[in-house]
Amino acid sequence: MLTEKEKKVARAVQGDIPVEERPFKFLGDRLGMSEADVLAVIRDLADRGIMRKFGAVLRHTKAGLTTNVMVVWAVPGDESPAIGGKLASYAEVTHCYERTPPFEGKYNLFSMIHFREENGEDRLRRIAEEVGISDYMVLPTLEEFKKVSMEYF
Repeated sequence: MLTEKEKKVARAVQGDIPVEERPFKFLGDRLGMSEADVLAVIRDLADRGIMRKFGAVLRHTKAGLTTNVMVVWAVPGDESPAIGGKLASYAEVTHCYERTPPFEGKYNLFSMIHFREENGEDRLRRIAEEVGISDYMVLPTLEEFKKVSMEYF
């Protein structure tokens, strides 16, 4: 069972947190708590396994990223960690993970790539060349679903 204080903090962090120099101080001020108290509650909820994940949702169009595609790569299994690390190092790549079984029997590394320019095909070809993988498939985004956080309280 959660205390009222824990519920207050959970409500505050399950939605948008303002972009502030000290966001937890901002939340604390709004909740009538200190920054240290807010952080202590968050840490305690995480330590107890009640809050398992805490992260940001990038609204890429608001960040100026106009085009996004899922790119699936056919990478020899033993090379996946190294190639995945290289792909993840690019600023354009926001997700990179291995999937089993492979898509269409060979595409085992998945990446989400965002571009500022309308046509990122040239940049994608350069990335493929730099990581040394020529067998890849581009799966364009057809529809963007609304990104929302779970709300429990």
